[in-house]
Amino acid sequence: MSGFIINVDFSLHETSKKRSDGNQKHQRFVRRRRFLERKGFLKKKQLPAPQQQSHPAPKGQVSHQGQPRKKRLAETGTDQDSFHTSGFSHAPRTLPKGKDGCRVVQVGRAVDSSSQLTCFPSKVKKVAGSMKSLAGVHREALLSEYDSGLSAAPISSKSSKLVAIDCEMVGTGPGGRSSDLARCSIVNYHGDVVYDKYIRPIHPITNYRTRWSGIRKHHMKSAVPFKTAQKEILKLLAGKVVVGHAIHNDFKALKYFHPKMATRDTAQIPLLNRRAGFPEHEAASLKRLTKQLLHRDIQVGRDGHSSVEDARATMELYKMIETEWEKHLALSRQQE
Repeated sequence: MSGFIINVDFSLHETSKKRSDGNQKHQRFVRRRRFLERKGFLKKKQLPAPQQQSHPAPKGQVSHQGQPRKKRLAETGTDQDSFHTSGFSHAPRTLPKGKDGCRVVQVGRAVDSSSQLTCFPSKVKKVAGSMKSLAGVHREALLSEYDSGLSAAPISSKSSKLVAIDCEMVGTGPGGRSSDLARCSIVNYHGDVVYDKYIRPIHPITNYRTRWSGIRKHHMKSAVPFKTAQKEILKLLAGKVVVGHAIHNDFKALKYFHPKMATRDTAQIPLLNRRAGFPEHEAASLKRLTKQLLHRDIQVGRDGHSSVEDARATMELYKMIETEWEKHLALSRQQE
């Protein structure tokens, strides 16, 4: 009796198994993507483009398709397959640098929250007509962080995004009724002094207001001209979240406006007043808030205010309610 030869083809079974594995990976990806959409971290315009069919690499180029993940990492230096759920970004964490040192964000891609803030090229100017004018100051005379011609300072962490500012003014013009900048102090998140200089106003001083400003005539001998100081200060404020008390007065003296969403005014935070036991919508002074919440006295004596001391107190007050207030602001923006 002749023997039988059985020829079984397993290729169909193997193909279906590979397809099922591929389908499971795709389903996991879709589930993660939908989860991020529901949470609001991934908008429709940020969805990745549909996957295209793979084509063989042109002659002379190396294709990474089908290579192990570790090998691709070793060759390219970036993990293109990784899905960064910590920062919700589809792009590699390292962003390319522009000519002015700013991190360039590609259109349609989400950016890691710990990365540098987006900065605009110096040639791109924000239209001053779209901003509300400060009282007594012409819009044309104001500078923004976009048209100052200065690049943003590098930002490496959440705390380095925050600075606090306080300015002291003197009187100029008839009767000293106009206010001009004579000293500016900036401290970082930890209260360290980043900038502190006396500034010579453009117009002659007619009233030093020493009782409040602490400025005297001899301070002007080594003072920095206003235009020079303005450029130095704006460079420090560019790309930062700026904290101040009644901060619009400081910006007015600097002839500058800062983005509203990057400004924190401790005179306009009801949460601080509530903790201090003051009416929520009352414009409480920095001196009263510091006494009630930080349990120390500032702006005492006849030598005038210290802008460094005031800036430090402002930052400490903000840090007391930082987490709760930032959550409130984030919810307000989502509702808008």
